[in-house]
Amino acid sequence: MKNSRQLTPINKDEQRRPLIVTPLVGKDRYELLAQLDEIVNKKPNVIEWRIDFFTDLHDTTGVLQVTKEIHERAADIPLLFTRRSSREGGENITLTEQEVFDLYEAVVQTGFIWAIDVELSSEQANIDRVVEFGKVYGVQVLMSYHNFERTPSKQEIVQKLTEAKEKGAHIGKVAVMPTSVEDVLTLMQATQEAAAGLPIPIVTMSMGRLGALSRMMGGACGSAMTFAVGSESSAPGQIPMEELQTVLDVVERVMEE
Repeated sequence: MKNSRQLTPINKDEQRRPLIVTPLVGKDRYELLAQLDEIVNKKPNVIEWRIDFFTDLHDTTGVLQVTKEIHERAADIPLLFTRRSSREGGENITLTEQEVFDLYEAVVQTGFIWAIDVELSSEQANIDRVVEFGKVYGVQVLMSYHNFERTPSKQEIVQKLTEAKEKGAHIGKVAVMPTSVEDVLTLMQATQEAAAGLPIPIVTMSMGRLGALSRMMGGACGSAMTFAVGSESSAPGQIPMEELQTVLDVVERVMEE
């Protein structure tokens, strides 16, 4: 069925502050729903279900049921459905890539999710498959690239975001690991250039302790989302949502003066 939920508005020409995304990383239904209750009370803009933390991925019916429960209990907060592969820093799972994309297809058809994350490192046929089903069922496709080893050059980062657009993404995402403040600045410069040059919203971040700077200031450079801890973190460098909200309030006020 079509996704009847109001899509989170991401207007790259008008948005003044990034949407706050908080992850669900529970290993089973009970952990997930407990985390969800805690997160919903904090009212993030988007909830991300990191399904690679979930232990029962082989049970497609069970995954769809949990997706429905999250949808119903999320108080109209849109859901981003994400499997982060181990090659890009995610948890090890026993599903094959074919099974992962079969699961994607089943979830997209429910109408319970707002967007789905597909890694740029995936096979092109699988990417095309999700893009097509996204069109049919009204689900946004976020295409992502993660580098836990280093920060590529500004040109490489911009190219990854451009590649996402060319492959049919509604949103492009890049997350990289810095070893210096200069690396964080490289990421933010690339963000500014890509945000100005691409017609789709982009999401960028540096990870780890140093990278927290980008999570707080990335919106000023054009990043449309930032990830924060609502219950438990899903990546290094995420900071508590309450603290991030305060920083974003200050940044927004200063930018408007």
